[in-house]
Amino acid sequence: MKHFYRLAAAGLLALLLCGTAAAQRLIPGGNTIGLSLHTDGVTVVELSGTLPKRAGLQQGDVIREINGKRVYDTAQVGAAVAASHGAPLTLGVLRDGEERSVTLSPLQTADGWRLGVYVRDSVSGVGTVTYYDPNDGSFGALGHGVNDGGSALLPLRCGSVLPSEVAAVSKGAAGTPGALQGAVCGRRQCGRILKNTPQGIFGTIEPMDGAAVETAKNDEIHPGAATIRANVRGRQVEEFTVQIAAVYPNDSADRNLLLKVTDPTLLSLTGGIVQGMSGSPILQDGKLIGAVTHVLIDDPTEGYGIFIDNMLAAKQGCAA
Repeated sequence: MKHFYRLAAAGLLALLLCGTAAAQRLIPGGNTIGLSLHTDGVTVVELSGTLPKRAGLQQGDVIREINGKRVYDTAQVGAAVAASHGAPLTLGVLRDGEERSVTLSPLQTADGWRLGVYVRDSVSGVGTVTYYDPNDGSFGALGHGVNDGGSALLPLRCGSVLPSEVAAVSKGAAGTPGALQGAVCGRRQCGRILKNTPQGIFGTIEPMDGAAVETAKNDEIHPGAATIRANVRGRQVEEFTVQIAAVYPNDSADRNLLLKVTDPTLLSLTGGIVQGMSGSPILQDGKLIGAVTHVLIDDPTEGYGIFIDNMLAAKQGCAA
């Protein structure tokens, strides 16, 4: 399974902070979940020849229309290409949030007509729940958005949440990020993904147990002792100690917290922050303050986090 994560500061999309939200009471997560996101169109994951590149297609482009007709999955694309018999096709493409048009003629191959690109219509992986809101059954996870093949967000058509557990851990080391090896437990859907934003994914999920805590306002968060909740073995959610080394309230890329893992148990299990831990809730002074989002490649004991208020603002949408 693909793991959704960010390494260091690379490729994170920026969104300006839209003020500080009022404090809420949320249940901190820490549990991993299986995620399946279906694209609003099909994503170009690889160009298999020079013709698509000369026509203007790029890896990460999302094909949403062919000759003016909407396409949602790879089967529809294949059918349109086969029906063309080599005639030029006009592709409506989404790239970095902008719509554009590309004309490309399919090529005759031993396997039939082909565009010369590899595409897919969905992406799956494992991420970590940041919070559950018992008032409306909603959740937030990851603390960053999901992209596929490019820097732009994956345009979401629909998505589902599945129960999961951690089957194994690849320990992180300097220069080599580790990873949680997640396993989906059956096919039963336990939630829906409704939004994919630079500050996380959001949706609804089955009720989660736990005590609700108050969210911290940005100006309450300070350097010093804190904890993170993470699921790094089986289905067990555990709390581990960290230090908030620095606070960056105005960082436009949502690298608001610099973290240092200090917990000896977590260090022995994972080496620090690893792929799949994105979204792990951070608590300080009894309040939910944010989520883990990044690991530093050169030092897996350190990483970044996002303010919880930034996640909640992305969930609600920013006021004008």
